[in-house]
Amino acid sequence: GGGRMPFPKSICTSVNHVVCHGIPTDKKILKKGDIVNIDVTVIKNGWHGDTSKTFFVGEPSPLAKRLVEVTRESMVRAIRMVAPGVRLGDIGHTIQKYAEAERFSVVREYCGHGIGQIFHEEPQVLHYGRPGTGLELKAGMVFTIEPMINAGKAATKLLPDNWTAVTKDHKLSAQWEHTIAVTDSGFEVLTLRKEETDLS
Repeated sequence: GGGRMPFPKSICTSVNHVVCHGIPTDKKILKKGDIVNIDVTVIKNGWHGDTSKTFFVGEPSPLAKRLVEVTRESMVRAIRMVAPGVRLGDIGHTIQKYAEAERFSVVREYCGHGIGQIFHEEPQVLHYGRPGTGLELKAGMVFTIEPMINAGKAATKLLPDNWTAVTKDHKLSAQWEHTIAVTDSGFEVLTLRKEETDLS
């Protein structure tokens, strides 16, 4: 977006203090204890799907394990709220309140987004916010929820490649993402994985 070069690879791989949009490279050797987010976008029959998951390389540290689990749980709590009449501020607040209660911080510069025949479209889905504010959800809307949660402070910076975002304090960052449809009665996770029985 924004006049910069297209993303140079087909997936994003964000390791440890990389918040998002890490560029895969042969030079980066994963080591035991790393956490790595793999973010994949698929186009099928003209429609986009977007999902990511943070993996452990070997045995994680207690902090890394807790960060990854809290990040996923913040996404799950937000997804479970999705229904007609709910506002985007409610969803953002749910993520923020849970993550901050666990003494982690929510990245502000990157957010979820509407998705369909276009990869990034309105609305912006912030992962923080005030209850009762923002766009009201209606059946038929499709968007991503993709919280990026940091072990340290929320601040990020962009590396010179103009893609890779990292935590300013070099502390760990984790992310999970799903593409969600608003249904008449609630939600459907369009990118659900078989093992995710808590979201089906």
